[in-house]
Amino acid sequence: MIHAPATPMEWPLPRTCPMSQPPALAEYRDGPPREVRLPDGRDAWLITRHADVRQALADPRLSVDDQHPNWPNRLLFPVPARAVSFWRMDPPEHDVYRRMVAPEFTARRTRILRPLIESVADELLDEMTGRTGPVDLHSASSLPLPCIVIARMFGVPDEDMNEFKANTSAILNQAEPEKAIEAFIATTEYLARLAEVRAGEPRDDLLSRLTVDYVRTGRLSGEDLVALVRLMLIAGHETTANQIALGIFTLLDRPDVLAELRADPGLLPNVVDELLRYWSIAQDNVVRVAAGELTIGGTRIADGDAVIISVPGANHDETVFAAAADFDIHRDNSHHLAFGHGTHFCPGGPLARMELEVAISAVFRRLPGLRLAVPSEEVPVSTDTLVYGLKSLPVVW
Repeated sequence: MIHAPATPMEWPLPRTCPMSQPPALAEYRDGPPREVRLPDGRDAWLITRHADVRQALADPRLSVDDQHPNWPNRLLFPVPARAVSFWRMDPPEHDVYRRMVAPEFTARRTRILRPLIESVADELLDEMTGRTGPVDLHSASSLPLPCIVIARMFGVPDEDMNEFKANTSAILNQAEPEKAIEAFIATTEYLARLAEVRAGEPRDDLLSRLTVDYVRTGRLSGEDLVALVRLMLIAGHETTANQIALGIFTLLDRPDVLAELRADPGLLPNVVDELLRYWSIAQDNVVRVAAGELTIGGTRIADGDAVIISVPGANHDETVFAAAADFDIHRDNSHHLAFGHGTHFCPGGPLARMELEVAISAVFRRLPGLRLAVPSEEVPVSTDTLVYGLKSLPVVW
């Protein structure tokens, strides 16, 4: 029998090793939802088991409305109303906005983007390989690649790319909240200006299509357009960038797996799925608030209770993924929850998979002698951001 501590453990749960999940997560996952203490002193339910997480992600009584007074805010600054568009809306309002962008991220549309992604990957590697000495592959390649791809999809001009990349990265850096706020404001103002330009001179990009199809017809306000685009740009940048860097690090740190992949490139989709499951980089920012009473895993959750849904916990549930702490490219990963589940399943999943496959293929094709420039335990890790990942990836070749 599991006995909950008299005082709930503080959340986010502490790590003892930056490359491993918090040890307490395994203990929490062995039982039903239990309470944790938020940084502001309030309590929230932590849901960790795979079955419980799937139920929570699909239950409409768990709301994503971040304007609720008991919302478990992970950001270090207040969330402005409608700041993240449909990401923080419940159905049916959520469904209206999601349908506006979903057609751009289907598997078919993503396949059309492959030449663009390959071109960007090669451009970045061309620039990187022109340097000498150890190079930070993360800042040189994995970080800018998804940012450039998603920004080009929306019509951000190349001359604005460096400033845009810096601001989108800063928004998610919780170690420097003042800079995060400044970057959030700067990004919002930039997108508002760009939307005005595209309204007058539409081009063949997603921002123009949203403007023509929805803003001009009165179905979308200018403010909501900016919020919608800002969400997709930021969400499509940092998460995939960190996953690419972690993927390359993982293969460099496991030469036997890399050798197997080189011998059989058809294993790449399996490798990508295992990377998504293994790292589960949405470490503690999947949160909800109960909009009605419900029961999950035998635990009663009252109306208004704050809820934290642990995707890393679910993806390391031993009852679903045997030897979950091992990196195994031959396991059945069809049930991993890296892209979520239910109504809020990530619409950019096909694009993220494509970018991962292209980036990993390009790096190891172009740089057969690639290796870490420091011992793997010295590679710096970001554990104080909303999205888990590497601070840098120093390599030589």
